[in-house]
Amino acid sequence: MKITDDISSLKGIGEKKKEAFAGHGIATLEDLAWWFPRSYEDRRKLTPIGELRPGKPALIRGEILSRRYSGNPYKKHVPVSFLVSDDTGMLEVVYFNGRYMSRAFEIHGRYIFYGKITENRGRVQMVHPESCREGSPEDVREILPVYPAISGISQKEVRKFQRQIEPVIDEIPEWLPEHIVREYRLAGPAFALHHIHFPKDRSHILMSRFRLIFDELLTLSTGLLYMKHDNVREGEGVRLDVSAADEFIRGLPFPLTSGQKRVWSEIAADLRESHAMNRLVQGDVGSGKTAVAEISMFCAARSGYQAAMMAPTEILARQHYQSLTKDFQPYGIRVGLLTGSMKKSEKKEVLERLICGDIDVLTGTHAVIQDDVAFRNLGLVITDEQHRFGVEQRRRLSVKGANPNVMVMTATPIPRTLAVILYGELDISVIDTMPAGRRPVRTVSVDGAGRSGVYRRVEKELAEGHQAYIVTPLIEDSEKIEAHSAERVYQELRQKYRNYRVALIHGELPQTEKDRIMSDFYQGEIDVLVSTVVIEIGINVANATVMVIENAERFGLAQLHQLRGRVGRGSDQSYCYLIQGNETDVARQRIRIMCESTDGFRIAEEDLHLRGPGEIFGTRQHGLPEMHIGDIVRHGDVLEKARKAAAEILQEDPGLMSDSYAELRRRVEKMFGEDIKLEL
Repeated sequence: MKITDDISSLKGIGEKKKEAFAGHGIATLEDLAWWFPRSYEDRRKLTPIGELRPGKPALIRGEILSRRYSGNPYKKHVPVSFLVSDDTGMLEVVYFNGRYMSRAFEIHGRYIFYGKITENRGRVQMVHPESCREGSPEDVREILPVYPAISGISQKEVRKFQRQIEPVIDEIPEWLPEHIVREYRLAGPAFALHHIHFPKDRSHILMSRFRLIFDELLTLSTGLLYMKHDNVREGEGVRLDVSAADEFIRGLPFPLTSGQKRVWSEIAADLRESHAMNRLVQGDVGSGKTAVAEISMFCAARSGYQAAMMAPTEILARQHYQSLTKDFQPYGIRVGLLTGSMKKSEKKEVLERLICGDIDVLTGTHAVIQDDVAFRNLGLVITDEQHRFGVEQRRRLSVKGANPNVMVMTATPIPRTLAVILYGELDISVIDTMPAGRRPVRTVSVDGAGRSGVYRRVEKELAEGHQAYIVTPLIEDSEKIEAHSAERVYQELRQKYRNYRVALIHGELPQTEKDRIMSDFYQGEIDVLVSTVVIEIGINVANATVMVIENAERFGLAQLHQLRGRVGRGSDQSYCYLIQGNETDVARQRIRIMCESTDGFRIAEEDLHLRGPGEIFGTRQHGLPEMHIGDIVRHGDVLEKARKAAAEILQEDPGLMSDSYAELRRRVEKMFGEDIKLEL
């Protein structure tokens, strides 16, 4: 048996269980070894029944004195209660699948029970505890791991499978250099994996967790540092004439905010230098990042170079194309558009104009990084909403020129601690002011009972000539998920707002249809737009003053903030209504933060702590893979140590070519997949 063997090599795993494991990314024995417990149950010590306390789990031993059914004993799901006794007192043990469980116990037999203690009408109870006969092979008195739930596979089965791979785990050799193990006082990898699954005491869990967290964060740091070094471009960059910016800035219909002025001065300083710019521009929704990008592209065109701007969606790419064409036309700067849905003939014309220099500024989607796209003289590369692009995608755009200047923009505020980890090779600029005249969006939370009142408020806004967004988590009704769907809300509002134009947009519509609907909304030909999160990154409609988010508990904080940013773009007061369905503690925290703050950076920090970076940014899109046990926020102290060790390793062996780093190399390649290409 080898750590790389398929999980089906274990006894008891057939096609169904293999498929269930695969749904959680577990395909090999190594994947199973890295399926870590989420908590532990201490089953080492028996608690006398007389000392039991409601609300706490306990392990008890007792004799079954009697059995009682709460109904017809011949019915399958009738509850059954057993009266269990020891020398100190009596306890009622309840199971709801009574007909089956009644056969599992003998009157006067002695059994072990583990479960949470409750109290019901003065009776101390255990409801559906785990159980076994005293002295049986299942009577295990130790600390037991509790794993994340996998449908169709019980906790007992997961523990059994982990036990089967113990021999393989125990033979894993140390793969880190001795000086790193010694400096950071690390337990061995075999010890860590063995005791994370089957610890003898709390100290073993802590030692194991530290080693495994360190390993994962070291692998992450090594991969990120390698990519950053790989992306640092040496040699002469493209120097641009930034004095041309004054002409464009004077022609803008609005004055730059203090934040825009500061960020432009930082960009201008970069563009004057002989080395290429590498800058991340962060700015909250509506802060004016696009204006700063336009100034930069204007300077590129005036300096005789081409500029390219890549957006994650066709809707956003087309919006950029329309605004750039309008703003640059008076200066004779030619703008082109390239998207995946364009006809072959249209695409061919754009490619020909691009290579001969007949297009000064190109905007588009992923289509701009295809192999057949070539520029005559690319001097500036901009990616918008950059966290939606992988590291490799950003690199493929920048290599289409001779060391062009690179700007990456995001309206998803990234806490500085995380930005430094993700984009350590980039200088970071933050636009922290909003344009004059913008009023903060008023955010109101309501439950289901307040829903009708929200839609009366929407109708009032419509009567005043404004427009509204209604966002739902689902396209169609689902039997599995209790939430409002776009289809149902659309039909409801068509009846409710008969005097207004209501439209529906979602991700499954053809691109041409989505573009038409968004264009109609932009032109004011649609009053109410019912949508899924497809409008999270959308067009700027100053007349839209109300955003309603159905089942707001189903959205993350950063996503709610992005959606709220669709309104409040004009001088009129705007509103965001968060309608909640089934609440959880985390959902309540999210909604409270949304109602208290419009500061995207505070919201991002809170989201990071509530959900972790993986859920906020997706899995591999932003260059940060899914983590098994490490957390770059909660384990910041370990991350610092891991980054220091990674930097030392890469300084010693930049390509991880030596045998001593072969396992680290394998782990980096497995973690990052296609996002990383270690040189052979």
